[in-house]
Amino acid sequence: MGIRTGSEFIESLRDERVVYVNGERLTDVTTYPPFQGILATLASLYDLNHERRAELTFPSPADGAPVALSFLKAASLAQVEQRLRAEEIRAEYTFGLMGRLPDFCNAYVTDLAVAAEYLGQRDPRFGHNAIRYWEQCRDSDLCLTHTLADPQIDRSKGPAEQSDPFLTLRVVRETDSGVIVRGAKMLSTLAPFANELYLGPFMPRSPGEEDYALAFALPCATTGLKFICREPYDAGRSQFDRPASSRFDEEDAVAIFDDVLVPWERVFIYRDIEIFNTASHHTPGYRMLQALVRGAVKLKLLTGLAFHIADAIGRSSALHIQAQLGELVANTGMMEVLIHAGAQSAASDTHAALYQRSLAGALMILMPQFQARAVQTVRELSGSGVIMTPTEKDFANPEIAGYLDRYLQGKGVSAKHRVQLFKLAWDLVGEQFGSRQAQYEHFYAGDPYVNRARFYHSPVVQQYKALVTELLNGKK
Repeated sequence: MGIRTGSEFIESLRDERVVYVNGERLTDVTTYPPFQGILATLASLYDLNHERRAELTFPSPADGAPVALSFLKAASLAQVEQRLRAEEIRAEYTFGLMGRLPDFCNAYVTDLAVAAEYLGQRDPRFGHNAIRYWEQCRDSDLCLTHTLADPQIDRSKGPAEQSDPFLTLRVVRETDSGVIVRGAKMLSTLAPFANELYLGPFMPRSPGEEDYALAFALPCATTGLKFICREPYDAGRSQFDRPASSRFDEEDAVAIFDDVLVPWERVFIYRDIEIFNTASHHTPGYRMLQALVRGAVKLKLLTGLAFHIADAIGRSSALHIQAQLGELVANTGMMEVLIHAGAQSAASDTHAALYQRSLAGALMILMPQFQARAVQTVRELSGSGVIMTPTEKDFANPEIAGYLDRYLQGKGVSAKHRVQLFKLAWDLVGEQFGSRQAQYEHFYAGDPYVNRARFYHSPVVQQYKALVTELLNGKK
């Protein structure tokens, strides 16, 4: 089949999925008014693959049909760079504001397929399943969501120690056809608009928690699977009034499994704590590469916005403002250079070209810090400007338009353009959409303290300590 069009993607969502929003079960997610902005964006992303086919696709190994480059098992440094460029194009198309572009889960299942030998070391079925699933997603151009985290109930206890052992998704029983599972998982971003749900490893499991050590995939319209969404942030405002949230509100959901049957051919990890906890170490890291590329594009957006605001209010000549803006440029440039350096130094093995895991891990720590700094700079530069932002209808009212044009103009920019800048700033740093983005980015790669603590155990620490010992011992 190969790459789909936007209209084909929209049509694929008209199925029997169970999605609740604002207390209402949706009979057709494609007609729900708050979803129209993000649906149009997603459809245009599928059309983009056709418009820029040479840069965004490769021939399927199955039949030669063009398929998305985010499914490519890169076998060389050149192919890693090819993946990287495709990720950049699509991230730039959405300004880095979609943390769960379809590309991310495409990269996830490609990682899974590369790790097939590891997944199937004790039961070859699971490795074969991973490869077949990657092929299915690739050749059918499916849109995936994923859900990894356990419900946030009592984090002082493991999943088996909760008041109900089925609060977190776990095995109920086995059948000849597959595994029956029950419980909940979160946070499933893009769930209402996905064809498939992938559930994989995230929070480590301990001995005795085998029933929670699972990885599998299901169609989103599977019987017994329900998605309960958060309140949408797109309230039908115009792109002038809500330039980001009107187009890029991905939606998030908790996934409920009411005794759902997972067919054996869709299981990748089953009751194996060791493989569950270590599978990610045996992947090439394509999902991290996609996440880093997308994050770097968002940094560029925030940095560019900060410059525009400084210019519009006549503060660009102040040295301390230049220092703030220069810091953002340096941070953004550092991320971009290191991401590309990691791709250029990718190490090849028998299966794929592997992105530098240690570098990727370090960058995943730096990225949310740099983004938070950029958001804070935009906030500080904006001051009260983000509060006093008349609507598009205000500018269309002849009774007050003249006042707005006169009193809300900026340095060398019209009042309307200045207000547009501040509306974008408010959408990104103050509104529900922006607040969710800040929280999302902070925890994008998991608990930031856990991620930093992993480096505490890095082998290079001994080298650093040895330098101190050598100095104290008088070694020259």
